[in-house]
Amino acid sequence: MPKIEERVNLKAYNTFGLSAEARYFFRLEKQEDIHWLVEQEAFKSLPTLWLGGGSNMLLTQDFPGLVIKVELLGTHLEILSDDEALFSAYAGENWHHFVLESLENNLGGLENLSLIPGNVGSSPIQNIGAYGVEIKDHVEWVEAFDLKDRLIRRFSAAECEFAYRDSLFKSREKGRYVILRVSFRLTRRNHKLRVDYGAIRSQLVERNIQPSIHSISEAVISIRSSKLPDPAQIGNSGSFFKNPVISEEHYQQLKAEFPEIVAFPAGEKQMKLAAGWLIEKAGWKGFRKGDAGVHNKQALVLVNYGKAKGEEIKSLAEDILHSIYTTFAVRLDIEVNII
Repeated sequence: MPKIEERVNLKAYNTFGLSAEARYFFRLEKQEDIHWLVEQEAFKSLPTLWLGGGSNMLLTQDFPGLVIKVELLGTHLEILSDDEALFSAYAGENWHHFVLESLENNLGGLENLSLIPGNVGSSPIQNIGAYGVEIKDHVEWVEAFDLKDRLIRRFSAAECEFAYRDSLFKSREKGRYVILRVSFRLTRRNHKLRVDYGAIRSQLVERNIQPSIHSISEAVISIRSSKLPDPAQIGNSGSFFKNPVISEEHYQQLKAEFPEIVAFPAGEKQMKLAAGWLIEKAGWKGFRKGDAGVHNKQALVLVNYGKAKGEEIKSLAEDILHSIYTTFAVRLDIEVNII
């Protein structure tokens, strides 16, 4: 029989390691239990928070309602042809472990997304991406529970309305759907390798290794490990800010003043700036106030050195936003969900 727990500390369930108490707490371990859950009084009358790997959230206070921890597990491989396969996973699967499993099956497409924190269920909400690849490039379908109509619906990639770090589930229909499973169309041979973004190619050259889905994954793991802190050692949520997109005209103005500015083309007459570069240039890299700080190797990452409160990290983020706008006339957006 499913059980709702009371007064559960969420410190172990968020990668910032922030202490906050949930009034009620439920572990969704079986897909069929969601129908039982939505009929419970705590679900009907109180605010709810759906929790995956806890890697994309900042808890700023106790949660007065019901926290649902999605722990649905399992993967499935469907061979389509000699060239392609569908590889799917339930929402509670760890994302990095899922990527490694895809590589064990010699499936290409997700290798650039190695070591991204969080679970599979969060991946389509954020349209996670790294080193020139986003999951929108490979999603076949997303299966979700519609909290409004109380039924399970399957979305095609087009129906997910993917955008940069965004989707239907995060914007237009935020809060309506609970991701249950995600399926990816991956290659079995003739893999399309992406090695030109970031430091991947230099890593491969340095090690004298030929590009492959496995070597690219290893290079990405090495790069991310060297720049990003392990949440088990220092509380963090990975990249805290999105890379901003500005007009070509604005970019040229900034480049005239800051010739070394880091940017990439982002469509017609638009450029995507490296938020980490902006934050570092503004002097925030390595900044610390109490136990809230900016990581000393990657300015995109805000960290909890041990006893920081969520409000302190939020306040630091707001100070950075103001600083970047004052310095560059660029508005940064926060990638992490503020609770």
